[in-house]
Amino acid sequence: MTAFPEAVLMTIDQARGWIDSGATLAIAGDMACLRQLPKGNWMGGTTPYFMAEGGGTCRDDRVFVHGFGGRAGRVVRYDCQSLPHLLEDAPENGFTLLILPAGSQVLEEYACHAPGYVDMYLKPLAGWVSGVRLERVEREPALVIDGRSGETFENQAIAVHLPLPSPLTATVHAVSLFAPGDGPTIEFPATGFNASDCVVDGRAGNLAAFMAAHSVDQRWPLVADYCGATINVSIQSVDTGGGQVRFFAPVYQGVRYRFARPVSDYPARLQQAMPATSGTLLFGCNCILNYLYSELQGQRTGELTGPFTFGEVAYQLLNQTAVFVTLDEA
Repeated sequence: MTAFPEAVLMTIDQARGWIDSGATLAIAGDMACLRQLPKGNWMGGTTPYFMAEGGGTCRDDRVFVHGFGGRAGRVVRYDCQSLPHLLEDAPENGFTLLILPAGSQVLEEYACHAPGYVDMYLKPLAGWVSGVRLERVEREPALVIDGRSGETFENQAIAVHLPLPSPLTATVHAVSLFAPGDGPTIEFPATGFNASDCVVDGRAGNLAAFMAAHSVDQRWPLVADYCGATINVSIQSVDTGGGQVRFFAPVYQGVRYRFARPVSDYPARLQQAMPATSGTLLFGCNCILNYLYSELQGQRTGELTGPFTFGEVAYQLLNQTAVFVTLDEA
């Protein structure tokens, strides 16, 4: 995999120059930084956490810019009603990058219903969930920004649709190091971002109580097989007294989950897990939980750079993964 020179952590002034050039851009940064940028053909989302060339870092004076090799794309905003038509707007040969704000209704709409959207899995789609500095999570909203107007939104998604000339194609990759553990299977009576009641190996129970009784480490996600793909659902919080567990992505009714096996030496394992490909790296992101739990401050994960995010998109919403897109020749 070849690192792409237009995926860079940069100063505000450098980003201004890229925007003023007329380039189509996707920009990640603290909102105080994003609001300093001029109008142009760009979209953005909030996060101060980045995987840069020098390793993982938290910066409130830099932004991470994906430039897409100077290719022109179309920026489009979506609300809950229009989001199901996202891929109908996508080019027949190209790539769509999507940003959704954490904690929003539009994120819930996407998380619960995206697998049924028209053209899903037929057109390349990747993206991420915006967030805020962790100590501000309860005080500040995650946002997306439409660089064309400078407007910010708490409950809209934003995307750039990028056409590609033949024979170039975009390929979406998701890397997860988690596998189901040997514990009991857990099923849920309803789909959603919260759970109390569950069925543990066929017996009715409460998930928060189960986690407390078995000293389950909430760093390790629930893992399930979704039609052949291993998908993580990360734990956001556990309220043992109230018997409630909150997730960063929905659990689905009728799916069997297990808590994941613990992972050690994450940076080395991630680098080993990156698929062998000669394609050019077009986009990359990594989960904020990987940054925290695997102590990636100052550590590199191969050639993968980009924002640390509060959820990842590789067609559907993912957790505790690294997602990247390569540009390949068909």
